[in-house]
Amino acid sequence: MDILRNIITILFVADCIVLSVVVLLQEGKSGGLGALNGTTDTYWSKNKGRSMEGNLVKSTKFLAIGFMIFAAILNINFG
Repeated sequence: MDILRNIITILFVADCIVLSVVVLLQEGKSGGLGALNGTTDTYWSKNKGRSMEGNLVKSTKFLAIGFMIFAAILNINFG
């Protein structure tokens, strides 16, 4: 069981590092001063799901789910 615990720990640490990098790569959600007059509704903002930013948001969700699953598995007492 120690080998399984070590493998899950390595996957957990890798998930933590990748999750941190993906979160830091994302842009801020505030619209800045453009939000005051409603100019934030552009072609770019309408199609964010297909862009790099959309992919970063999706990967953040999957990595966060993996983080919670690995944390729950590591919390189980194997011994």
